[in-house]
Amino acid sequence: MTEYERARTMPALPEHVFDQAADVGQLDTWMPQDLHVHLRPGELPVVTVHEDRTDQDVSAVLRAQPDQMRLEWGTREQGGYTGWLQVAGIGSGASEVTVHLSFFDDSHDPGEQAVHAALDSSLQRLQEQVRLRVDNVAG
Repeated sequence: MTEYERARTMPALPEHVFDQAADVGQLDTWMPQDLHVHLRPGELPVVTVHEDRTDQDVSAVLRAQPDQMRLEWGTREQGGYTGWLQVAGIGSGASEVTVHLSFFDDSHDPGEQAVHAALDSSLQRLQEQVRLRVDNVAG
């Protein structure tokens, strides 16, 4: 098993960050760009993830835990990967967001450089989505 983790500080309340991250209809705005989440009507938390790199659809589970400000997902049943996102308040209206991925099969692991780049980019896009959301509420 290979694990990766990245964190980013965001200038927003943890509730705002978590609400944006857990908005199922907005997942594609911040998740890695080669992953696309498709909801199965009436079956949440089951979703289908399409990975552009492999051009495959895979069943996945997505679970939000608002009381813990935690989002979990994975394809472990297929031997792929699991991940989680955790939001924590760090005072002064700021948050720290941590994303963690665990790959159970080396064939699903795109490598450290690719994963770190994807996680950094995802956290940057999430921060931008949070900024846009907060600006729209305040504006």
